[in-house]
Amino acid sequence: MIHINSAFDGGNIICDACADPADIRLRIRPDTKAEFLQWFYFRLNGARDTECTMRLTNAKDCSYTAGWDGYRAVASYDWENWFRIDTEYRDGELLLRHRPELDTVYYAYFAPYSMDRHASLIARAGQSPRVVHNVLGQTVEGQDIDLLTIGEPRTNKRNFWLIARQHPGETMAEWWMDGFLDRLLDPSDAVSNALLDRSVFHVVPNMNPDGSRSGHLRTNAAGANLNREWSDPDMSRSPEVYLVRERMRETGVDLCIDVHGDEALPHNFIAGAQGIPGWNAQRDMLLTDFKRTWQQINPDFQTRHGYPIAKKGAANMTICVNHVSEYFGCLAMTLEMPFKDTADRPDLEFGWSPQRAQKLGKSVIDVVYRLFDRLVGTTAATAPSNSID
Repeated sequence: MIHINSAFDGGNIICDACADPADIRLRIRPDTKAEFLQWFYFRLNGARDTECTMRLTNAKDCSYTAGWDGYRAVASYDWENWFRIDTEYRDGELLLRHRPELDTVYYAYFAPYSMDRHASLIARAGQSPRVVHNVLGQTVEGQDIDLLTIGEPRTNKRNFWLIARQHPGETMAEWWMDGFLDRLLDPSDAVSNALLDRSVFHVVPNMNPDGSRSGHLRTNAAGANLNREWSDPDMSRSPEVYLVRERMRETGVDLCIDVHGDEALPHNFIAGAQGIPGWNAQRDMLLTDFKRTWQQINPDFQTRHGYPIAKKGAANMTICVNHVSEYFGCLAMTLEMPFKDTADRPDLEFGWSPQRAQKLGKSVIDVVYRLFDRLVGTTAATAPSNSID
């Protein structure tokens, strides 16, 4: 007998019918207090060696239907190895076809990064003598907002901020953080050591614990899209942004990378803050050089494809990188990674994967090292001292 369930950390699906393995009918549940929907994650049990067709019947109502073009879902038997399965968007439905080899199999929009795994990441990082783990405060539902401060704070050091998963369904962002932290905290890595001699990294691996646990695509428990809250965050609606922004103002910011995933574009790319009022030729060249350097270091990153560039003065200032770049006069960027395979370097079995996201995270350390002397914000020197609570 087939059984479908998503009542676990990050799970999201509504099962309407599963008696016939050739016609399993499912729906994606919207974010709480919001109309966003696209993330799915569920377990199927009892279909070993049986051809299954799972129909996500409300795929046409999802937030980014262009994301279904060329998309293939992921599956796993062990929560560690996630592989792609046959997927087709047809007549407003997303069809997942698979013949499970074992009794229990998990399916998801992308490889999940659970809150348990997040807790493990924080615990592993905390074993390093280079790390101070602070809790900035609590989310709407009372989960901790974890900040890792890496490196010994001093007034003459650069302050680099990296945050991920403002949009909780973009789990590749925390896989990227996983790889980034693994390398930055490697005591035998000469480049990481050199950076930590001259800078402090402030890292928030998961900005949206509530949405992550609840299986949301884009919002927190209050229905707030955190990446539209940066101009005027509120402790009742978006405490995650308010608390991080306040700490940024204590430390100053010389570089900010906000890590995301994009549903539609099959590429890794950076979106800059060219539309802010304070954008200038110096920052434009720095952004160009950052992207070109990253492409040279890791060919999984590319510079040809991305979002349209806003005209100067036309930026949405509620977005993180626009607010941060304008306020601190620094280079702030949004990194986007695909839910799909990468068109530039395709992998038919795994597509864009946790492992590749981790390696992309590791590789940015070389980029920061090469451009270090040019990464400086105008307000960092006048910010309050970098004391740690």
